Amino acid sequence: MIFDFDSIIIGAGVVGLSIARSLAVKGRQVLVLEANSSIGQGVSSRNSEVLHAGIYYPYESLKRRLCLDGRSLLVRYCESHKIDYKNVGKLIIANKQDDLIKLSEIMDRGLRNGVKDLRMVFQDELSELEPSLRARQGILSPSTGIIDSHGLMLALQGDVEKENGILCFNTRVSEIRLLQSGFSVRVASGDATEVTCRELINSTGLSAQEVSRTIKGFASNSIPRSMYCKGSYFTLTRRSPFDHLIYPVPNDAGLGIHLTLDLAGRAKFGPDVEWVDEPDYNVSADRKNEFITAIKDYYPSLNDAELIPGYAGVRPKIVSANEPAADFSIQFSDQHSVPGYVALYGIESPGLTSALAIGDFIEQRL
Repeated sequence: MIFDFDSIIIGAGVVGLSIARSLAVKGRQVLVLEANSSIGQGVSSRNSEVLHAGIYYPYESLKRRLCLDGRSLLVRYCESHKIDYKNVGKLIIANKQDDLIKLSEIMDRGLRNGVKDLRMVFQDELSELEPSLRARQGILSPSTGIIDSHGLMLALQGDVEKENGILCFNTRVSEIRLLQSGFSVRVASGDATEVTCRELINSTGLSAQEVSRTIKGFASNSIPRSMYCKGSYFTLTRRSPFDHLIYPVPNDAGLGIHLTLDLAGRAKFGPDVEWVDEPDYNVSADRKNEFITAIKDYYPSLNDAELIPGYAGVRPKIVSANEPAADFSIQFSDQHSVPGYVALYGIESPGLTSALAIGDFIEQRL
């Protein structure tokens, strides 16, 4: 059978574009289908834009491996494509006794993970580094940074198109059929269109489970639960009082209400943790008091009036609120018995940092 395309990638977020680039530069004829009107309109547009070092994740996890590999790839890619990024550094800080114990555990895990530039810093040095910060102890991660995620996605799109890959927007997948070898994908965009491919990659973030369920004859028992964990951000109306990213020790669902910077030096706080039944991007002003309480633990001179609602994102979780954090779930045929189909579930943080490594990982497996 002659296929219309070697590979179809559903989803044009930063991970989908990275996968498309990895496949296209290896000579595959690639088609990217995106339901929205442009690249990166889902999870990729609603994060902290942090370039992670790989500190927190279990040693055997895909998150650790792909984050560390991805960071190295991403720095080289930013430099070769002139994408703005900056290693501003991160301070993971603690004030409570229980958090001091956790801080030591984070330090041990980070060093074991291969993040060799971590060092413990104490109150006097913390005061010198960040005079506005209240913290008894912290970990300095010099290689944590920030990145222009939209610039990154534009560069990835350019690479795909340079290799004769095609991106189709406002194109929603309505049906997927298994062929004897390969896939038939029907899309609804004006007139219904059907295209075929040898390899099909589902990189649709919050919609990944829904897309897998559209495959006729696909075993649904391989599809994990779909859970939504909303995170809101509040922004500071004046220039940031901090030069580093400031992170409290992590909580069960995320990395706590931390302070991150953009490349212009503006500060935002978040995300918090709010489990929701469906994606919702409204930032409720009612959450401001919760933010103020958390922030003043490490930034006591915060002027409440200078904190305003920003934006919200939704983490594509595959575990519930009371379960340990899950690893990335990247399923190949040995997990669902469909040759050529790759399904990505639960690609939350550090998905942005890991994106190029995820692309290479999938290309090598296929």
